[in-house]
Formats: sequence, structure tokens, C-alpha cells
Amino acid sequence: MLKLFKENVRIALSSIRTQLLRTILTVLIIAIGITALVGILTVVAALGNTLSANFASMGSNTFNINQYEFKTQRRGGNEREVVNPIISYTEAKEFKDKYNFPFTYCSLSFTATSTAEVKFEAEKTDPEISVLGVDNHFVPNSGLETQMGRNFTGFDIENNNYVCVVGSDFTKGLLKNVNPIGKTISIRGAKFKVIGVLKEKGSTFGNSQDLRVLVPIQVARSLFTAPSINYEMSVMVEKNGLLSEATDNAIITMRRVRKLNPVEDNNFGVIRSDDLINKIMEITGTLDIAAILISIITIFGSSIALMNIMIVSVTERTREIGVRKALGAKKSTIAFQFFIETLLIGQLGGLFGVIMGLSIGYVISNAADFSFIIPWGAIIWAFVVSFFVAVVSGSYPAIKAAKLDPIEALRYE
Repeated sequence: MLKLFKENVRIALSSIRTQLLRTILTVLIIAIGITALVGILTVVAALGNTLSANFASMGSNTFNINQYEFKTQRRGGNEREVVNPIISYTEAKEFKDKYNFPFTYCSLSFTATSTAEVKFEAEKTDPEISVLGVDNHFVPNSGLETQMGRNFTGFDIENNNYVCVVGSDFTKGLLKNVNPIGKTISIRGAKFKVIGVLKEKGSTFGNSQDLRVLVPIQVARSLFTAPSINYEMSVMVEKNGLLSEATDNAIITMRRVRKLNPVEDNNFGVIRSDDLINKIMEITGTLDIAAILISIITIFGSSIALMNIMIVSVTERTREIGVRKALGAKKSTIAFQFFIETLLIGQLGGLFGVIMGLSIGYVISNAADFSFIIPWGAIIWAFVVSFFVAVVSGSYPAIKAAKLDPIEALRYE
């Protein structure tokens, strides 16, 4: 049986070489569909991996209170944009003072600037550094860790000490080849002592999470003044089972701070990290379904092309089939020969499609700063699709070849 299989494979390869141009075109038709399928699933997997990693770093027991919840509201069948007031420092401070749910830690923060220039001795960075005003709970609440030095203490925040925690990219640039702990950097003329360096976080949508400086919130407020600064509150719950209750209590507290009537909607957003991850999974799931629909179209188009080339091949090799039958070849042997040829063409198309799809997905993922991963599920599905195409397309030509009358086949010109 194995010897017969090897012989059929050899004959199939020989036939493919004699019809090289036609085979290449058929392989390309299959490969293009598989490329679209694998490329989409690769980018979707990279997007889902990136977003999940970013939001999962917040911790499944963390929620944020922001100006918006990133959604629109429907009124009378029409969508309207929700316009919420910014969260001022007074409101943020009042919330923190009033929110006393057990086993929780609340942090206040704001982005002072995203275009700061940081100096160290005679060197300076490009004006692309983000400066955040934070308190001592910001680092753990945001899922951050220090790889060198320490985090802020309550003493640093309460006494407005001019100390800072920097991102990991500073050890590759401005503070390269030196121990950054204890060094003094300058921001807008103010000098800060570096007390910690954060672990690397990478980039999100092109924005580096490692080119930032964290400073005490009151110090940041004194250096960076703007008419409409928006503050954020982040709450970490020590016990995961209390997350829902803690979130509800936070909503009630913030509504009291905003003095909202019972009939009024919330004019702020509450975002739980686990809710975000679930929404991301829903979106990526929808995109996966779209990719599967593409694969169905691929099966239909590729099946027609592959069936056409195999029918033509059967017609062109009628005399050959007649000779084989006259020499004693069984119907199953003839059918198996053409079926093997169809499978080889289908799998070649699948292989080239997977390679091109992964390449395109890799390029797009790098360009969009996604965390590229190899989507093994997409690769397996691509080969399943190409195999199914081969089975569907090869069955009829193989059966047609097997049913040819040997006498009529030998007379065929």
C-alpha cells in the first residue's frame, strides 16, 4: 500500500511539472484566499494579544473612573455623543476622601504633558516624554513594577518631594551606562532625584509606555498648569470577590460628588479591566467569524478553479488512463491517482497561502505596534480549508477518470 502511495505521488508530481503554468495559476488562486484568511486572523490575534496584555496588566480586580466610558447612548433610535464634564482635582480629591470601601486603594493621577524635554547633565531628550502626576498608589494600581529602586512612599507625596520614577527607556538613552538611582534630571528647570525605574511595558498604538516620568501629583500641578486638566481615579480591590460591590460603591460616591439626581444618568465613566478584556474578546471573535466567512468564499472559488484544472487534466490524459486500465489498473487505483494529484495542488496552495498570510500579518502587526504571535489555530484552519477544497474538487474528476471505458479511452485522440 505504501509503495502504491509513493508511486501515485511520483506520478502526480510528474503531471504537475508537465502542466506547470496551469498548476501555478491554480495554486495562486488557492493561496490568495488562504493568504487573506491567515493574514486577517494573524492581525486579529496580534491585536487581541496586545490589548489583552495591556488591560490585563491593570489586574482583574481594578477599575478606573474617567471622564468617559468610551460609548454612545441611544435616544429615540439615534445615537448621540455623550458629553461629560472633566473630572477636576477638587472632585477627584473629594472622591478619594469620601470613598472608604474596605480592602481598596484609590490613586489619583493626571497626564501633565506628553511633550516634555528631560535633561541630564549636558544631554537632553527629544520633546516627546510624558510626565504624569501620581500618588503612591498609582504604580501598583496600574499593574506597574519597578525593576530598580523603589516606588513613591506616602511621605514623598505628602511632602511634595522632588523625586521621580522613570520608564525603562531612560536606561537605554539619557541614563545609559550609569546607575540611574540617585541621579538628578531636570524637567522645565525643576530638578528631580530618580528613585526608581519601571519595568519595560512596550508600546500601545505607537505610544511608548516606557518614555515617561512619574512625579508627585502636587509637584506636577505646580509645574504644569492648564485650564482644563482631567484627572483619573484608579481603585484596586484586594479581594476579587468584592470587586462588584466596590464598583457600585464607587459609582454612588462619585454621583454624590457630582450632586446628581436619582433620575440623572452618570456623567462619568467607570471602566473595569475585566470588562474591557471581555469586550476585546467579543470584537476579536466577530473578526474571527468574518475571517471564517472569507474562508468559505475561498473554498467556493478555489474549488471551482481546482475542479476545472483536474477535469481538463482527465480529458487530456484519456489515452493514458486507457493504457493503465488495459494493463490491469483498477478503478480505485485510477481514482486515487487523480485524487492524490488534487491533494498535492491543494496543499501547495495552502502552504504558500500560510507563508504569505503570516508575512503580511507580521508586517502589519509591526507597523501598528501589535505584539505579533503565530496564530496556530489559523494555520491549522488554513490547511483544513485547503484539504477540504482538494477533497471537494478532486472527487468528481477522480470518479470521472475511474469510470472511463478502456476501449473508448484508447481510441481517444
